Amino acid sequence: MHGLQASKFLLLALILIQLLSTQLFAQRSKSPWQTLTGDAPRIIARGGFSGLLPDSSIDAYSFVSQTSVPGTLLWCDVQLTKDAIGICFPDVKMMNASHIQDVYPKRKNSYLLNGVLTQDWFTIDFNFKDLNTVFLKQGILSRSDAFEGNNYAISTVKDISTQLKPEGFWLNVQHDAFYAQHNLSMSSFLLSISKTVIIDYLSSPEVNFFRNIGSRFGRKGPKFVFRFLEKDDVEVSTNQTYGSLAGNLTFVKTFASGILVPKSYIWPVESQYLLPHTSFVQDAHKAGLEVYASGFANDFDLAYNYSFDPLAEYLSFVDNGDFSVDGVLSDFPLTASSAVDCFSHLGSNASSQVDFLVISKNGASGDYPGCTDLAYTKAIKDGADVIDCSLQMSSDGIPFCLSSINLGDSTNVVQSPFRNRSTAVPEIGSLPGIYSFSLAWSEIQTLRPAIENPYSREFTLFRNPREKSSGKFVTLSDFLNLAKNSSSLAGVLISVENATYLREKQGLDAVKAVLDTLTEAGYSNKTTTTRVMIQSTNSSVLVEFKKQSRYETVYKVEEVIRDILDSAIEDIKKFADAVVIRKTSVFPTSESFTTGQTKLVERLQKFQLPVYVEVFRNEFVSQPWDFFADATVEINSHVTGAGINGTITDFPLTAARYKRNSCLTRKDPPPYMIPVQPAGLLTIVSPASLPPAEAPNPVITDADVTEPPLPPVTARAPTTTPGPQSTGEKTPNGQTRVAQSLLLSAFATVFASLLLV
Repeated sequence: MHGLQASKFLLLALILIQLLSTQLFAQRSKSPWQTLTGDAPRIIARGGFSGLLPDSSIDAYSFVSQTSVPGTLLWCDVQLTKDAIGICFPDVKMMNASHIQDVYPKRKNSYLLNGVLTQDWFTIDFNFKDLNTVFLKQGILSRSDAFEGNNYAISTVKDISTQLKPEGFWLNVQHDAFYAQHNLSMSSFLLSISKTVIIDYLSSPEVNFFRNIGSRFGRKGPKFVFRFLEKDDVEVSTNQTYGSLAGNLTFVKTFASGILVPKSYIWPVESQYLLPHTSFVQDAHKAGLEVYASGFANDFDLAYNYSFDPLAEYLSFVDNGDFSVDGVLSDFPLTASSAVDCFSHLGSNASSQVDFLVISKNGASGDYPGCTDLAYTKAIKDGADVIDCSLQMSSDGIPFCLSSINLGDSTNVVQSPFRNRSTAVPEIGSLPGIYSFSLAWSEIQTLRPAIENPYSREFTLFRNPREKSSGKFVTLSDFLNLAKNSSSLAGVLISVENATYLREKQGLDAVKAVLDTLTEAGYSNKTTTTRVMIQSTNSSVLVEFKKQSRYETVYKVEEVIRDILDSAIEDIKKFADAVVIRKTSVFPTSESFTTGQTKLVERLQKFQLPVYVEVFRNEFVSQPWDFFADATVEINSHVTGAGINGTITDFPLTAARYKRNSCLTRKDPPPYMIPVQPAGLLTIVSPASLPPAEAPNPVITDADVTEPPLPPVTARAPTTTPGPQSTGEKTPNGQTRVAQSLLLSAFATVFASLLLV
């Protein structure tokens, strides 16, 4: 009889499970989300907004509601004190995230923790009252310590719940067995606190924790989430590795409704490059388990595939076409919120929601060596509106694209046979270099390009090492033809520098080379609709182009400035159609905090001069703290906040994607798509950590703008560099050679000397 009843019960349970699965599938089929339930992924703020403020501080928790999607869960790592008070603190060890060693220098202790003898200050050695004078600090050295002087106290679980009333509260119990060994019961604390605190989620990496507490919460208890550690780590209850447990998800389902796993379970990484994603999420969903991914932070090392863009990483977990995790555990919930709410399910044909130009900086130079065919091709593919060519001249007069006139900055010339051609040119730089005009184009083509790594020395951040020497150098003619054949590009920008030196000292006319090549490529006879912009820091160059053509001209202000006189703007308008300024001329900074916003953009636009700003980069170290280590926040603050007309960027994809985000169309944009308040963070920086006042940046005057005309082209001294064979000869790529008669003369001299030997 009992066996028959058991069979009926089992049959009923199977029917209910089948019905539930059918309902979930029906719900998912109507939803764009490939989560278990079809709901949008949950955002879990680890220790609050711990990417900015000290982990588990009251301000870190309260900042979440101001910056994140509604319903974001607050994550609390629960630790127990000696008197069994539950506190929110990142770890059972206290030294890394607090100043406890300064308060109790002699109370360091040693315990076996996960089988390893560990020395530190442990929560179990202190009553909660002892911790009243212990304050939280930032535990990750790459983050600002400027908020630590606010003396953030350690909060109890109850404090966080009653003071903030979170929409969702997630408690994580990392060391239940450790506390039990020291006669402290985490289960007793949780059951007691649950009478006054709503616990929505409860996670732990220990199986026995769930076995002991599972049936004691009742039906209205929290969701249980089993936390997987690294695959080779051993789970203390079963003595199995977590990698082994990952292959037995039906067992995990017997005590948990969800799992929390490191990102690598889903997207494995090798040598910091992504491998194909696993089927782990799909397998867990088939087992009826929700999947939450951990380890998200904007300022951690990302796989090179993400181009230092944390938003791209989130999208690979929530909107990749194959699956979506059910939630992400993040130190930067603002970026996670933006990824889920603004950038998911856009599709490749999503229309632009905001009008500004995405201008490349040497192509997609954050992913490939700048000014190479690969960098330009990727910039076009990534959605750049305008691609740029930093014009250089070879010794035989070929105009080509390269980020610097000094070949040592972006090629392997110092390891080449031409390393002995180094010369000192005070007009260009204080140090000797191997310059483009010292090598013929055929010699330059034998060099390998080198990717730019602007943060390698100070921060050891390197860009895409697999492609660090990939791509081919391109002539200006190649560049223009590539742009002309693209249906998506709006225009090209050609940057011309050092024109005076090249004319006076090298007999090379960069202006003529650009104009001739544009004509040959069909840009002057209206056979293409592609816009042409000529950029220079020298007004004399732009004046010359204005005299000889109708191309748009762009004046670049190299210095960081705070303002510009009306009379100087009037002068600029005589030779320029737009202006380029630096980011810090819009939002001045001091010690990586914005200190305000200038009126420079507004003033230039008042005179009908569009303003383009450079250089936008994805690396978090390139952004002030105010932008939360998120390149998209920085772009939004410049475009929507400051109203700039264009971004000049090493990573066109980030800016192009921003233009299409769905939150820009809303009447009331969410907090994660509102421009930051300039100098806003300084209001919560502790007084002792405020950056010192700095001398004001200069103001541009008429004298800074006005220059004498370009000098005429001076005949070059004879050179042994091979020259062209006849006047007016074209190179194989169609480029017109410059200073031809001079080179012919040099060739004739050498040839005659050989005959006379």
